[in-house]
Amino acid sequence: MADLFEPASGNPDPHSSAHRPLADRLRPQSLAQVIGQDQVLGPEAPLGVMLGSGSLSSLIFWGPPGVGKTTIARLLADETDLHFVQISAIFTGVPDLKKVFEAARLRRQTGQGTLLFVDEIHRFNKAQQDSFLPHMEDGTILLVGATTENPSFELNAALLSRSQVLVLERLALADLERLAQRAEKDLDRALPLDGPAREALLEMADGDGRALLNLIEQVAAWRVEGKLTVEALSQRLMKRAAKYDKSGEEHYNLISALHKSVRGSDPDAALYWFARMLEGGEDPRFLARRITRMAVEDIGLADPQAQSLCLQAWETYERLGSPEGELALAQAVAYLALAPKSNAVYVAYKAARASARKSGSEPPPKHILNAPTKMMKDQGFGAGYAYDHDAEDGFSGQNYFPETMQRENFYLPVERGFERELKKRLDYFAKLRRQRGS
Repeated sequence: MADLFEPASGNPDPHSSAHRPLADRLRPQSLAQVIGQDQVLGPEAPLGVMLGSGSLSSLIFWGPPGVGKTTIARLLADETDLHFVQISAIFTGVPDLKKVFEAARLRRQTGQGTLLFVDEIHRFNKAQQDSFLPHMEDGTILLVGATTENPSFELNAALLSRSQVLVLERLALADLERLAQRAEKDLDRALPLDGPAREALLEMADGDGRALLNLIEQVAAWRVEGKLTVEALSQRLMKRAAKYDKSGEEHYNLISALHKSVRGSDPDAALYWFARMLEGGEDPRFLARRITRMAVEDIGLADPQAQSLCLQAWETYERLGSPEGELALAQAVAYLALAPKSNAVYVAYKAARASARKSGSEPPPKHILNAPTKMMKDQGFGAGYAYDHDAEDGFSGQNYFPETMQRENFYLPVERGFERELKKRLDYFAKLRRQRGS
């Protein structure tokens, strides 16, 4: 795997290394050569502190592809004089694990420890993950796992309790530029790109160092005169799609970002996340459904027309399709972000559900039950019911809760948007109810 680094001292022989991929030639030879990941490798960062104190513990590297997980693990083994063993959860079964553990045990008897690097560790099932535990506890192995998935969801609690999770981040443009400069030094020539085209190439890598080196290798192989523009570069390279798993964690991360941006009344951020999801290939119908949910949950009755506008945008999309219909959804996103916010009905609904579960099967009070038969009338069904339209102010103030329950106040409108008016109405009816002693 390719990683970010400062170049090792000395220039490689171009004849002996010409057949090796650029990413392989530029592997760092020490942790000091790694570019980026200062939040993990810095002197006061977790790995810096561990190495400084000589107390390296088992680790889980969580991060996207091409940011250095494998190489950092290999360099950790070098710096701690541990034997480095690498396996992939995709290709390794229980018999293979037993052989790895036995070899580590024999190696330990000779006085050398083992750093076992497990790529894609989240692909092991619970039983396989549990098999690491005794060998971690007795010091047979020091485990370093790598995963692109959230460890909280994919790794069992016992394994997590014995490891420290370190988050490796996608590479910033400044880091990618440093990597590009190291590649140019290795190639002994500058890339044939003008300034905007060079920036576009870095953006195409999408924070993935390995991807950048592969792109650079393609560009360096071209025979061109002068420097390529963005347009010329785009014609020669197919832009890499942004990393986005429509069924995985990234899907939920981005819809959460969109929802919270709308709730936070930030239309610019909301439109950005909306666009990110569309660019990643998200189904606009999923977005239409979730946008409508936002109108109900976070705007509510503070702006009653927000829900209608979302449904109209959804219908517009169904009629126009992509890409024209996506503009209607974008309009709904911007409207929701700027609408007054209230979750009062959402909170009231959850409270009412909780109360309904608690009260069980309590019947309605008899005076609001229908009495279609003589027997039901004799039982008092419907007796004393007051028809509100005949009451003063069109409000009888009678009780509608079960007779065994105290009256509850679930809905508490906020002083924003249209709910200001609804609060006035609620206060008005509460006042009438008190006056009539109901």
